[in-house]
Amino acid sequence: MDGDTLRVGSERVRLFGVDAPELSQICDAEGAKVACGRRAAQWLRSRVQGHTLQCSAVDKDRYGRLVARCRIGGVDLGQSIVESGWATAYRKYSLQYVDAEARARAARRGIWALGFERPDAYRRARIANSAPQVPPDARCLVKGNVSSKGVRIFHLPGSRDYPAVRINAGKGERWFCSAAEATAAGWRPAR
Repeated sequence: MDGDTLRVGSERVRLFGVDAPELSQICDAEGAKVACGRRAAQWLRSRVQGHTLQCSAVDKDRYGRLVARCRIGGVDLGQSIVESGWATAYRKYSLQYVDAEARARAARRGIWALGFERPDAYRRARIANSAPQVPPDARCLVKGNVSSKGVRIFHLPGSRDYPAVRINAGKGERWFCSAAEATAAGWRPAR
Protein backbone atom coordinates (compact mmCIF):
# COMPACT_ATOMS: atom_id res chain seq x y z
CA MET A 1 0.00 0.00 0.00
CA ASP A 2 2.89 2.34 0.84
CA GLY A 3 6.39 2.15 2.31
CA ASP A 4 5.33 0.88 5.73
CA THR A 5 1.92 -0.71 5.16
CA LEU A 6 1.17 -3.98 3.38
CA ARG A 7 -2.00 -5.66 2.29
CA VAL A 8 -1.89 -9.33 3.28
CA GLY A 9 -5.08 -10.89 1.93
CA SER A 10 -7.83 -8.61 3.22
CA GLU A 11 -5.73 -7.43 6.20
CA ARG A 12 -3.80 -4.15 6.23
CA VAL A 13 -0.53 -4.62 8.11
CA ARG A 14 1.50 -1.65 9.39
CA LEU A 15 5.15 -2.50 9.98
CA PHE A 16 6.06 -1.97 13.62
CA GLY A 17 8.74 0.57 14.52
CA VAL A 18 9.28 2.11 11.08
CA ASP A 19 7.95 5.23 9.37
CA ALA A 20 8.32 5.60 5.60
CA PRO A 21 7.61 8.73 3.55
CA GLU A 22 3.94 9.20 2.69
CA LEU A 23 2.90 8.19 -0.85
CA SER A 24 2.37 11.85 -1.76
CA GLN A 25 5.66 12.96 -0.23
CA ILE A 26 8.24 14.57 -2.51
CA CYS A 27 11.92 14.85 -1.62
CA ASP A 28 14.54 17.14 -3.09
CA ALA A 29 17.64 15.80 -4.88
CA GLU A 30 19.70 18.96 -5.44
CA GLY A 31 16.79 20.82 -7.00
CA ALA A 32 15.21 17.81 -8.73
CA LYS A 33 11.96 16.54 -7.25
CA VAL A 34 11.88 12.84 -6.31
CA ALA A 35 8.68 10.96 -5.42
CA CYS A 36 10.32 9.43 -2.35
CA GLY A 37 7.00 8.17 -0.95
CA ARG A 38 6.38 6.18 -4.12
CA ARG A 39 9.98 4.95 -4.16
CA ALA A 40 9.64 3.66 -0.59
CA ALA A 41 6.44 1.84 -1.60
CA GLN A 42 8.19 0.36 -4.66
CA TRP A 43 11.09 -0.81 -2.49
CA LEU A 44 8.70 -2.59 -0.12
CA ARG A 45 6.62 -4.07 -2.95
CA SER A 46 9.74 -5.44 -4.67
CA ARG A 47 10.81 -7.19 -1.45
CA VAL A 48 7.49 -8.81 -0.53
CA GLN A 49 5.79 -9.63 -3.83
CA GLY A 50 5.81 -13.36 -4.40
CA HIS A 51 7.31 -14.13 -0.98
CA THR A 52 5.82 -15.66 2.14
CA LEU A 53 5.72 -13.27 5.07
CA GLN A 54 5.71 -14.30 8.70
CA CYS A 55 4.15 -11.52 10.77
CA SER A 56 3.82 -11.33 14.54
CA ALA A 57 1.09 -8.97 15.77
CA VAL A 58 2.12 -6.22 18.17
CA ASP A 59 -1.04 -4.07 18.27
CA LYS A 60 -3.89 -2.55 16.27
CA ASP A 61 -3.57 1.11 15.32
CA ARG A 62 -6.23 3.82 15.29
CA TYR A 63 -6.96 3.06 11.63
CA GLY A 64 -7.76 -0.58 12.40
CA ARG A 65 -4.55 -1.87 10.85
CA LEU A 66 -2.65 -4.74 12.40
CA VAL A 67 0.74 -3.45 13.61
CA ALA A 68 3.26 -6.26 13.25
CA ARG A 69 6.87 -7.33 12.95
CA CYS A 70 7.22 -9.14 9.63
CA ARG A 71 9.95 -11.41 8.30
CA ILE A 72 10.74 -12.92 4.92
CA GLY A 73 12.97 -15.96 5.14
CA GLY A 74 14.00 -14.96 8.66
CA VAL A 75 14.97 -11.40 7.64
CA ASP A 76 13.24 -8.60 9.56
CA LEU A 77 11.44 -6.46 6.99
CA GLY A 78 11.42 -3.36 9.23
CA GLN A 79 15.18 -3.62 9.73
CA SER A 80 15.67 -4.04 5.98
CA ILE A 81 13.65 -1.02 4.88
CA VAL A 82 15.25 1.25 7.49
CA GLU A 83 18.75 -0.05 6.64
CA SER A 84 18.04 0.54 2.93
CA GLY A 85 17.22 4.17 3.71
CA TRP A 86 13.57 4.08 2.59
CA ALA A 87 12.10 4.44 6.09
CA THR A 88 13.09 5.98 9.39
CA ALA A 89 13.06 4.43 12.85
CA TYR A 90 9.69 5.41 14.35
CA ARG A 91 11.05 6.46 17.75
CA LYS A 92 7.59 7.32 19.04
CA TYR A 93 6.86 3.58 19.21
CA SER A 94 10.22 1.80 19.28
CA LEU A 95 13.98 2.34 19.37
CA GLN A 96 14.62 -1.04 17.73
CA TYR A 97 15.75 0.38 14.37
CA VAL A 98 17.68 3.47 15.49
CA ASP A 99 21.06 1.83 14.74
CA ALA A 100 19.87 0.74 11.28
CA GLU A 101 18.77 4.32 10.59
CA ALA A 102 22.17 5.65 11.68
CA ARG A 103 23.91 3.26 9.27
CA ALA A 104 21.62 4.27 6.37
CA ARG A 105 22.13 7.97 7.14
CA ALA A 106 25.94 7.58 7.35
CA ALA A 107 25.97 5.73 4.01
CA ARG A 108 23.50 8.26 2.48
CA ARG A 109 21.15 5.51 1.27
CA GLY A 110 17.58 6.14 0.09
CA ILE A 111 15.99 9.25 1.58
CA TRP A 112 19.26 10.08 3.36
CA ALA A 113 20.75 10.96 -0.05
CA LEU A 114 17.89 13.42 -0.59
CA GLY A 115 16.60 16.51 1.13
CA PHE A 116 13.56 15.18 2.97
CA GLU A 117 11.18 15.95 5.78
CA ARG A 118 10.67 13.21 8.37
CA PRO A 119 7.35 11.46 7.62
CA ASP A 120 5.75 12.37 10.96
CA ALA A 121 6.62 16.06 10.47
CA TYR A 122 5.25 15.90 6.91
CA ARG A 123 1.93 14.49 8.19
CA ARG A 124 1.66 17.13 10.93
CA ALA A 125 2.30 19.91 8.41
CA ARG A 126 -0.38 18.58 6.06
CA ILE A 127 -2.92 18.43 8.90
CA ALA A 128 -2.02 21.95 10.04
CA ASN A 129 -2.39 23.27 6.48
CA SER A 130 -5.65 21.46 5.74
CA ALA A 131 -8.96 23.23 6.05
CA PRO A 132 -10.34 23.09 9.58
CA GLN A 133 -13.40 20.95 10.21
CA VAL A 134 -16.57 22.95 10.65
CA PRO A 135 -18.90 21.82 13.43
CA PRO A 136 -22.60 21.44 12.57
CA ASP A 137 -23.40 24.12 15.18
CA ALA A 138 -20.99 27.08 15.34
CA ARG A 139 -21.47 27.27 19.13
CA CYS A 140 -20.32 23.66 19.66
CA LEU A 141 -16.53 23.64 19.31
CA VAL A 142 -15.49 20.86 21.71
CA LYS A 143 -14.18 17.84 19.78
CA GLY A 144 -15.12 14.39 21.09
CA ASN A 145 -12.48 11.95 19.82
CA VAL A 146 -12.22 8.16 20.29
CA SER A 147 -8.63 7.00 20.82
CA SER A 148 -7.10 3.91 19.23
CA LYS A 149 -7.80 2.08 22.51
CA GLY A 150 -11.46 3.15 22.47
CA VAL A 151 -11.09 5.85 25.15
CA ARG A 152 -13.49 8.77 24.71
CA ILE A 153 -11.54 12.03 24.99
CA PHE A 154 -12.62 15.61 24.42
CA HIS A 155 -10.40 18.44 23.17
CA LEU A 156 -11.03 22.11 23.85
CA PRO A 157 -10.25 24.90 21.36
CA GLY A 158 -6.71 26.15 21.98
CA SER A 159 -5.43 22.83 23.33
CA ARG A 160 -2.24 21.36 21.84
CA ASP A 161 -3.84 18.60 19.73
CA TYR A 162 -7.08 20.42 18.87
CA PRO A 163 -6.09 21.43 15.29
CA ALA A 164 -5.02 17.87 14.39
CA VAL A 165 -8.12 16.14 15.80
CA ARG A 166 -10.59 15.17 13.09
CA ILE A 167 -14.14 14.15 13.97
CA ASN A 168 -15.23 10.88 12.36
CA ALA A 169 -18.90 10.29 13.17
CA GLY A 170 -18.59 6.74 11.81
CA LYS A 171 -16.31 5.94 14.77
CA GLY A 172 -18.74 7.47 17.26
CA GLU A 173 -16.88 10.76 17.47
CA ARG A 174 -18.86 13.98 17.88
CA TRP A 175 -18.96 17.66 18.70
CA PHE A 176 -20.00 19.05 22.10
CA CYS A 177 -21.13 22.53 23.08
CA SER A 178 -19.19 22.53 26.38
CA ALA A 179 -16.76 20.54 28.49
CA ALA A 180 -19.59 19.91 30.95
CA GLU A 181 -21.73 18.38 28.20
CA ALA A 182 -18.83 16.12 27.11
CA THR A 183 -18.15 15.03 30.70
CA ALA A 184 -21.85 14.29 31.30
CA ALA A 185 -21.82 12.10 28.16
CA GLY A 186 -18.92 10.04 29.59
CA TRP A 187 -15.94 11.64 27.83
CA ARG A 188 -12.78 12.68 29.66
CA PRO A 189 -10.62 15.75 28.98
CA ALA A 190 -7.41 15.34 26.96
CA ARG A 191 -4.29 15.16 29.09
